[in-house]
Amino acid sequence: MAQNWTPESWKQDRFVAKHLPEYEDAAALAEAERTLAGFPPLVFAGEARALKGDLAQVSAGQAFLVQGGDCAESFAEFSPNNIRDTFRVLLQMAAVLTFASKMPVVKVGRMAGQFAKPRSSATETKGDVTLPSYFGDNVNGIEFSPESRTNDPQRMLRAYSQAAATLNLLRAFAGGGYANLRQVHQWTLDFMARSPWATEFQQIADRIGESLDFMEACGVDIENDPHLKATSFYTSHEALLLPYEQAMTRQDSLTGDWYDTSAHMLWIGDRTRFIDSAHVEFLRGVNNPIGVKCGPSLEADALLEMLDLLNPAREPGRITLISRFGAGKVEEGLPPLVRAVTREGHPVVWSCDPMHGNVIKSDSGYKTRPFDRILSEVRGFFGVHRAEGTHAGGIHIEMTGQDVTECTGGSVAITDAGLADRYHTHCDPRLNAAQSLELAFLLAEMLNLELGEAREAAE
Repeated sequence: MAQNWTPESWKQDRFVAKHLPEYEDAAALAEAERTLAGFPPLVFAGEARALKGDLAQVSAGQAFLVQGGDCAESFAEFSPNNIRDTFRVLLQMAAVLTFASKMPVVKVGRMAGQFAKPRSSATETKGDVTLPSYFGDNVNGIEFSPESRTNDPQRMLRAYSQAAATLNLLRAFAGGGYANLRQVHQWTLDFMARSPWATEFQQIADRIGESLDFMEACGVDIENDPHLKATSFYTSHEALLLPYEQAMTRQDSLTGDWYDTSAHMLWIGDRTRFIDSAHVEFLRGVNNPIGVKCGPSLEADALLEMLDLLNPAREPGRITLISRFGAGKVEEGLPPLVRAVTREGHPVVWSCDPMHGNVIKSDSGYKTRPFDRILSEVRGFFGVHRAEGTHAGGIHIEMTGQDVTECTGGSVAITDAGLADRYHTHCDPRLNAAQSLELAFLLAEMLNLELGEAREAAE
């Protein structure tokens, strides 16, 4: 248990709380926090411990992490179909990577809680009107009006309800037969047919089906094997809105440890990742697996200090370091961090976020992320780890199962002019289902190259 820590210790004056909204009605905020604190947990301590165990396998080079989902969940686009389609694209990606690498894949969704967004300024001005900035649907509305932009603590209660409904559906999909490998042919969305990678996936699905037929012929009870008919699926979000996170923190009755029960895994963003951060102080004391975004501004010594603070016991699976440098920068910025962490013996998962460092403004005026830049950063990330002899352990992407046109390029060849066709993001541009699957196949090639070189070095 963390020393000198309580769920509210982040509020001490010595900690700096950035990117938090200002609530006009302190009494209303306190009432919303009390209500949330009386609600049931969304996830359980045992589930968070299971994820930590799975991530420990990733840190040991024996598994791979796929983490993906919306940039920001919204109240308006909440739909069972959207949840299902994102879930099954993540299943597809995991199937491709597992089949190619013969390695387990840990599946974590940016779902059931990814509402809050960091904002550099507390206010936004249009013309002669200044209003609070949009901090995410669990704080205020995206429409630029006084009514919508009021920072309303009651929105946290609605976010909890939507997260609970999302988790309920995800658990049903993961354990109720939808994830059964016998259904692998049904995971491809109809609109993906124009992608050549959909054909590649169908070929993998055929081979998986043949393997299951062989196992069944040998007497294996395929229908009742839990490893084949269900899957483990976890949730995650950035622990940004600390009043919500504190209200969702519970003490485990079995161990006495504290857990943030809003998600299985929480992460600290690049903007709130510093030693005196209130966000770091809060996450220091919860026993969930923790992610830390690592961008170009992070020095090796600062990272080591952060690791000593967040994981003093050096527990495997506790920390996932999510690099986000940008194409052309990862080869220079990542090696010093990898070398320092390796030298000090910290057991971490190294994951790549190729999205946040590769945002550009298109000629048509849309914010986008070119697929070739995303792919370039992933290749650079794998190249660094091959050179350093460490395991490129995961991918962290903003994606959706919807047929959107928000990131240019890929085999579906979304052009700058085509961005306007189906640009639906609530925040930042996301890979669509076809682009996500394409990335999984290319990742599989890189992972196999890493594993092949590791086997050669061991012989």
